[in-house]
Amino acid sequence: MSLRTLSARMVRSYMPKHTRAVPFALYRYYASAYRLFRLSTAQVLEHVCRRVTCHPTKRFTSDHEWISVDGDIGTVGITDYAQRALGDVVFVEIPAIGRVANRGDQIGAVESVKAASDIYAPVSGEVVGVNDQLSNEPTLINEDPEGEGWLAKLKLTNKAELDDLLDEAAYIEHCEAADSH
Repeated sequence: MSLRTLSARMVRSYMPKHTRAVPFALYRYYASAYRLFRLSTAQVLEHVCRRVTCHPTKRFTSDHEWISVDGDIGTVGITDYAQRALGDVVFVEIPAIGRVANRGDQIGAVESVKAASDIYAPVSGEVVGVNDQLSNEPTLINEDPEGEGWLAKLKLTNKAELDDLLDEAAYIEHCEAADSH
């Protein structure tokens, strides 16, 4: 099997939908290992999935916040759609560690050259971590809003609230409906 064929098959068939945006270079690296070390396809995929940050529990609010849950800790931020609507971010207000927030409570704010927007807790929980980089580099939200531009980490108090949030497909539909109005 050629390197190109293996990489293409991995992208199309074997990888879960939420990991298909992984850089092609990572696939090429493991495809080379497949050929050089005679690894099975299952072994290659296991290594790829270990290296890739997968967020199968990523959920969205209709107010354009996202939360990605790992265990009982949820990482919260604003979506790419929200940062594009805001424009160049110039200031980010981050919550205090230890603050307890109920679902829908304001936990921060983002100010841009166009507007200011509050950030609300998508679920109830205690703030156990914040992204201090945003104080010095608020443009991280523009560069990588659903990655390095995260706002806070919440220790969830009610995981059942996640069920009320939108999955990726529903969120995309919500954004498309908002754009068509």
